[in-house]
Amino acid sequence: MLAEVLIQLVVVVGILLPISVALFVGRERLVRTRSEWRTRLKTSAPTIAVLLVVLLINRFARQRAPRLSREIGFHLTASFYNIEGEFILLFQSIATPETTAYFSSIYVYGYVFLIVFPVLAYFTLPDTRMFRRLLTAYALNYVIGLVLYIFVIAYGPRNVMPHEVAETMLFENKPQVQYLTREVNSNTNVFPSLHTSLSATVATFAAITRSTFPKWFPVAVALAASVAISTMFLGIHWGIDVVAGMLLAALCVVLSDRLVGRWSVSELLGDRLEQFEDRIPWQE
Repeated sequence: MLAEVLIQLVVVVGILLPISVALFVGRERLVRTRSEWRTRLKTSAPTIAVLLVVLLINRFARQRAPRLSREIGFHLTASFYNIEGEFILLFQSIATPETTAYFSSIYVYGYVFLIVFPVLAYFTLPDTRMFRRLLTAYALNYVIGLVLYIFVIAYGPRNVMPHEVAETMLFENKPQVQYLTREVNSNTNVFPSLHTSLSATVATFAAITRSTFPKWFPVAVALAASVAISTMFLGIHWGIDVVAGMLLAALCVVLSDRLVGRWSVSELLGDRLEQFEDRIPWQE
């Protein structure tokens, strides 16, 4: 069943990506990228490596984090419910078979497309700084999100109010998706909403680069907003989780600007090598 879900995801995103590249990137950038991709890849390699390491660590840590959370985490489900009440049930007023199908698809397929496409788009830019900033922001989202998941134990509305949100629950309408979510998440990992934070990160970068990709900007904002709403519509996250996700996105975008370009990995390695050579008592 997991393989079936992954195949569906790959097919849907695989169809959307080339269409989006043609619409938002353009042939001229693709032609130039074809001749410069090695240089850009070499420049971006350290950032890519950091993101891959973070994703690998996150993949294994997510499965073990709940055990650690039970030992050192704070149980905040009741606090979230007391503060927010039944706010997310407002979305029941727009619950129809059509809206449920839309938000269920957005939560799974739209979200993956939203965070993958900018990686391709920004790689086509001659200056790799925006590409490296995006990857850095992704890595920061995952690192900070994982830490918060360890210290904050909270169940989503679908676990607290199962009968009230049953009509729009993701697993009720797409039961096969639970095989995918089990691989990457735990039902106590709700604060903050990483779906929201990563989507808001993409929307923020789309705003920053709107002069470069003018057609992508409104699409990114609309998709990011839909993803954030879908997390509440489907009873997966509280409104508090969504707000926290937006704040996390803002923090990661700012930090990416501070971090990228400030240090050069090659220069750092060169300085370390020179220090090492100076300490060696060379003899002629």
